Amino acid sequence: MQISSTTYLLPIVMLFASNIFMTFAWYGHLSYKGTAILLAIFASWMIALPEYMLAVPANRIGSAVYSAAELKTMQEIITLIVFAGFSVLWLKQPLGWNHAIGFALIAAGAFFIFQAKA
Repeated sequence: MQISSTTYLLPIVMLFASNIFMTFAWYGHLSYKGTAILLAIFASWMIALPEYMLAVPANRIGSAVYSAAELKTMQEIITLIVFAGFSVLWLKQPLGWNHAIGFALIAAGAFFIFQAKA
């Protein structure tokens, strides 16, 4: 069976999209602290639904070419990238040198996950 480049790339694109939804679901309400918590919870659940509709097939498609550990590692790195942009652009909370070093160390760990299998 021949595996196309789409099988490698589509899960990554879908995980980026799902993480954008999930980041808004988890943290978007912080810009609206005057809103009732139950409304924030309901809105977050509605935002999270499309996240699941992207993440589940992304992992199913990706499992044809990536291990579960590789998919999880990708998801975590994508989450950090999306969150960094969200923090600065939406929440107006800049990231400092300590965040950059911490994220770099996590990325270094991801490097080892994707090394050749024994």
